[in-house]
Parts: sequence; C-alpha cells; structure tokens
Amino acid sequence: MELKEIYQNVVEGQAAEVEAGVKAALAAGVPAGEILNQALIAAMNEVGQRYEEGDLFVPEMLIAARAMQAGLRILKPSLALADVKAAGKVAIGTVKGDLHDIGKNLVAMMLEGAGFEVRDLGVDVSPDAFVKAAQEGAQLIGMSALLTTTMSNMEVTVQALKAAGLRDTVKIFIGGAPVTQEYATKIGVDGFAADASSATRVARQLLGEA
Repeated sequence: MELKEIYQNVVEGQAAEVEAGVKAALAAGVPAGEILNQALIAAMNEVGQRYEEGDLFVPEMLIAARAMQAGLRILKPSLALADVKAAGKVAIGTVKGDLHDIGKNLVAMMLEGAGFEVRDLGVDVSPDAFVKAAQEGAQLIGMSALLTTTMSNMEVTVQALKAAGLRDTVKIFIGGAPVTQEYATKIGVDGFAADASSATRVARQLLGEA
C-alpha cells in the first residue's frame, strides 16, 4: 500500500485501513521511520492544521488520532528495532482534584501522532507524580485542568518541581478550558496551549523541534 493511502486513511479516521496499510508497507520493506514520518506524522499535521482552520472539529480530530494510534501500535516494534528516536519524552496528566480527561487524552494522542514518546499519568495527578515523571526522564511536563478550582494545583506542581531541583531540567506547558496565557505567565511555566493542535506545536517549540 502506498504511504499516501495510509496518510489519507489517517486523515479520514479509518483505523482498520491504517492498521492494514502499515502492515502491508512493513511487509513490502518500507522503512518504519518513513511510514512514521511520511504517513502518520504528516497526516496528523494536516489534521491539526485543518482543525485550526475550522475545517475539522474535535470529534473528527479524535477519530483521526485513534486511527493514527492503530497504525502506531503496529509500527512501534519496528521503530524500536530501527532505533528511530522520538521527538522527545513527554509526561502529561490532569492535575490533582480534577477528573476530566477528554482534552488531556486528545493532547496525548496528538503528541504521539507528532512522534513524541508520551507517558499519560492519567487524572487527579499529584505534584509528586509529576516530579517522579521528571526524575524518570520526562523532558516536558504537560498539565491540564478543566476546573478553575483545580488550576491552583498547576502552580503547586511547579513549586514541587522547583523544590526537587528539577525545574531547570524540564519544560512545562499547561492547557484546559479555564487556563490562559496570562495564568501560564503568572505561575512561571514555559508554554500555554489553547487546544490539542496547538499543544503539538508548543511541545515542538519547547523541545527545539520546530
């Protein structure tokens, strides 16, 4: 199967076709890195761009991300064997006291689709859990909140990273419905993402990939 067919199936959210296409491409000897970059990542870049332009909406972006993940699951063993490097290591979670996960999940999928190694810490994540993720090699910490009452735990987490002597070793970016650039500046994080698509761009900028 042509890489452009895999690409188009990702954009259209056809998970079974993406999975079959990746298997066929690998069987035909196409390098795993080419499939990742030219089909999966390139397709998610288009999905993100179309979302920002108002051509796609969250449900369509979510379906496309799931299709990308279906292909990535098939591809991962071959990427490991080929020693294809991730764009960076990201730990992401919804902060302490907040159980909302749809936005966080979509950001995680979009980051994975952009070639990042993503560790999803889940919801109700304590500052200590973010600190542990940084200690275990995360280069970028992503925090999400949907409630104004839980936003303060973003600042608490920043302080915990400082107290652990890790603030200078990781980049931090935040997002969520009530979160603003003004708040991000106030608590001293490195980036703010208004939505899942811009989260990928911000992550690349913070880790020097852009």
